[in-house]
Amino acid sequence: MNVHGDPAAQPNAEFYPIESLAHTQLDNCYQCGKCTAGCPVAARMDLAPNQLIRTLQLGQTPKALRSQAIWECVSCQTCSTRCPKEVDCAGVMDALREISLAEGMVAPSQQPIVAFQQAFLENVRRNGRLAELELIAQFKTAVFFRTGRPAFLFQDAGLAPQMGKRKKLRFLPGKASDRKVVERIFAKCSNPSEKRAGK
Repeated sequence: MNVHGDPAAQPNAEFYPIESLAHTQLDNCYQCGKCTAGCPVAARMDLAPNQLIRTLQLGQTPKALRSQAIWECVSCQTCSTRCPKEVDCAGVMDALREISLAEGMVAPSQQPIVAFQQAFLENVRRNGRLAELELIAQFKTAVFFRTGRPAFLFQDAGLAPQMGKRKKLRFLPGKASDRKVVERIFAKCSNPSEKRAGK
């Protein structure tokens, strides 16, 4: 059976090296649906996990890269664990997010999710740990400039006093003492050759 559909669509594999980034073989999927059955957020996705894999098998990579599903995924690894053919569906989701972001193909509705992930990683990279207030400020500002929604800036402001009482917000969190370790992790993850080699 030709799982790839239209042969003319095959150059997608060359331009979007999903299998090498995810270290998995898409052809192994035979659409049993176990990944979707176990996914806790499948109901929120425009393409369920098995549908996303099938979309890639058919060579419709741009459709997968623009999907909301890859940003709804919570990376719980249930899909990959349940797969009887060891297709790393969660790894495919990671690869699609990476390529979608690099190619500017993120769905507009998912911009807040992307903004949060970027703010979170930048916060940890700079401080070696999470600084909550700084994260909130970065996230809210980024979403405002991407979506132009001023109401979003103050959407959760009412929670601040309660979190302050419970000592959940630290105004001066400080920096981690072992920031060099965190810097090395980020440096390794930023090196494409190391990521693709699985080092």
